[in-house]
Amino acid sequence: MFPALETELKQQTLPEAYEDFMYHHLQYYGYFKGPTCLSSTVHRQIEAVSRGISCPSRPENGNSYSLMLSSPLLKSRQLLHDDLGEVNPRLREPRDLFAFFSTSGPLQAPRWPIECEVIKENIHHIEWVPPQPEYYYQPTGNEKAPEIVGEEKGTVVYQLDSVPTEDSYFTSSRVGGKPGIIKELAVTLQGPEDDTLLFESRFESGNLQKATRVNTYEYELTLRTDLYTNKHTQWFYFRIQNTRKDVTYRFTIVNLLKPKSLYTIGMKPLMYSQLDASTHSIGWRREGNEIRYYRSNTDDGQQPFYCLTWTIQFPHDQDTCFFAHFYPYTYTDLQCFLLSVANSPVQSQFCKLRTLCRSLAGNIVYLLTITNPARTPQEAAAKKAVVLTARVHPGESNGSWIMKGFLDFILSNSPDAQLLRDIFIFKVVPMLNPDGVIVGNYRCSLAGRDLNRHYKTILKESFPCIWHTRNMIKRLLEEREVLLYCDFHGHSRKSNIFLYGCNNNDHKFWLHERVFPLMLSKNAPDKFSFHSCNFKVQKCKEGTGRVVMWRMGILNSYTMESTFGGSTLGNRRDTHFTPEDLTSLGYHVCDTLLDFCDPDRTKFMQCLAELKELLQQEIHKKFKELGQDMDLEGSWSDISLTDIESSTSGSDSSFSDGLPVHLLNTTDELNQKKKMYKKKKRKPLQSRKQRNKQHQKSNLMQESKLTEDAPEGAGFASTLQKQPAFFKNSENTSSSMMKNEKPRLNEREKPGFTVSCSPKRNTNPSQERAPDTKPNWSRNRYPATKGGRTTAVVYPSLHIYTYP
Repeated sequence: MFPALETELKQQTLPEAYEDFMYHHLQYYGYFKGPTCLSSTVHRQIEAVSRGISCPSRPENGNSYSLMLSSPLLKSRQLLHDDLGEVNPRLREPRDLFAFFSTSGPLQAPRWPIECEVIKENIHHIEWVPPQPEYYYQPTGNEKAPEIVGEEKGTVVYQLDSVPTEDSYFTSSRVGGKPGIIKELAVTLQGPEDDTLLFESRFESGNLQKATRVNTYEYELTLRTDLYTNKHTQWFYFRIQNTRKDVTYRFTIVNLLKPKSLYTIGMKPLMYSQLDASTHSIGWRREGNEIRYYRSNTDDGQQPFYCLTWTIQFPHDQDTCFFAHFYPYTYTDLQCFLLSVANSPVQSQFCKLRTLCRSLAGNIVYLLTITNPARTPQEAAAKKAVVLTARVHPGESNGSWIMKGFLDFILSNSPDAQLLRDIFIFKVVPMLNPDGVIVGNYRCSLAGRDLNRHYKTILKESFPCIWHTRNMIKRLLEEREVLLYCDFHGHSRKSNIFLYGCNNNDHKFWLHERVFPLMLSKNAPDKFSFHSCNFKVQKCKEGTGRVVMWRMGILNSYTMESTFGGSTLGNRRDTHFTPEDLTSLGYHVCDTLLDFCDPDRTKFMQCLAELKELLQQEIHKKFKELGQDMDLEGSWSDISLTDIESSTSGSDSSFSDGLPVHLLNTTDELNQKKKMYKKKKRKPLQSRKQRNKQHQKSNLMQESKLTEDAPEGAGFASTLQKQPAFFKNSENTSSSMMKNEKPRLNEREKPGFTVSCSPKRNTNPSQERAPDTKPNWSRNRYPATKGGRTTAVVYPSLHIYTYP
């Protein structure tokens, strides 16, 4: 208890309700240990004491400062102690946002959809750089195109059970996937002489649905589509055991969906031998002969399938080997890398690790903030930001290798890296779609949709990774200028590395968005192709990251596309890219940033002049193709850049646009309700008289409809026979209504109702109405009630009597 406050506490008898509530609230969470009935006077005294904390060196505040910190009344676990044991009144780092990893504790295990079976083995591969360039396979034109046999003539040796398709949707997840005993899906070998290969893909990033043995050393392979879809079969990654040396095997993937592929020009699949890795430290390498990519002779009736076939000889007997579309980079690989950063006493000083959000399955989406601490607030505010992301498409692992190269350099002690950290704040999301990476998807998340078409989404719960990324960038733009945004991808049909950007329509910054790509092509001339870059903004790409960020105000907004194959440039022509090539590009991104922001604008202006010359040449070329000869001097810069560029090629991801699978049925119901609501919606009424008139009209319309639906003949006769009694009962109320107010229905409305009944003819001639007689019962249909309100009237002629 504060001694100085005891007198005030005794004098105070009427506590304020709000303060009393707040102190109860603080007491509940352990931040207040005194009585809850503190007055506003006490509150002012505490504020006076707390003001002394800000200036503990002042003699007059010394007693109050020590009193406040040593008092048992207020308690906080957020105050830090310095090396001398004195309290430093500043907040700690938030524990739930920072302390992800522990040097002694295990990594957070990946969470899988509840339908997925997962083997317990940990799959790990060593990193290795081939000593010689790995050249493409040179097609001869005589490569065999095996006819697809299928299960009818073959033997299924591996098949996944209960794979989620487009008819289902994600519901829940758990560490380890499907509970229970993991079944053995591969066939049981009959003895040491049995040479059947054993397949497995139920591990992180694995993808193989089925394997069918169609000959002794020939297998047909079926890939699993992205979970909760029936599309996107491109990424493959599986294990093979029980191999035989010096035997030629043939593998044929039978359900690929893209009509074009780099395999047609000789790209080879990747193979990994565990015996080679353990004995010779040899990792992934390009292998395969007789490679052919062709259209299948079978399809599912909706879309054609394409096949990839290749032959191979395994290096060892009884070896365990892996095949993959590209060098795998898993969620666990990322966590191991981030663990090393968090445990580094140097790197952790300028690289802060945070949780951006959690994915649908509950896996952490990491956000890295990389910058050197600023010396002054003005210096911190002057820093521009750079945003980099990767793996929004989980099967494009080349994006992760470029990201790894960037992080390796920017976190190093290189002078250039230190300079970049001094002048920039880097916001990095290294894996946007961890769920898709974990389950081995090629393009989609567990929502069954391509996330790179949903950056404009408002569905936070369905697309959390994208929603939080856009929101983070939006907040960042409110704080400072974002100089560059780049999303790392992979490309399955084009060679080299290149960028997609967005044409700028402001003549003040004309062609500026092309300067960074041109500089990058000069820094990495054997890997990056500026001529493959494209800056057209297509309507189908409006939901992509680069277009959404560009429309948010980031001029230099890019998608970096890295081929699955290799280069066609310089001395690297016709060779495959390795992880070392991709990580080196991460360094070149940093190097190009320095050139791009150099205070000496010589390089920038040189590139701008070169771009204008290139554009002039392109425009002349276009006019020549059209058979026109036009003098562009002085006016060529007014031509729209969109008109001279072709559309970006490659992705078919627009087919995965739309709402997540689990919302499709709900949306249909909402749309139907919305249509019904639009039909019923009327112009708002202003007066009671109008409301009463509308009420009468709606009821008469309903009555008219029921009358029209009534059967002809005796049924309608019975209705007319009952009408006189009804008029007699309503005569008095009708007359009183006419005295007090005008008729509710005007003359224009009455004929409408009469016409609606006119087709109904009475079969009894004696009860027919005279032709010239006007019915007066529409005016008397609704008797007046107290207060001018109308009440529902019972219609015995239509609702009580049944027809014989």
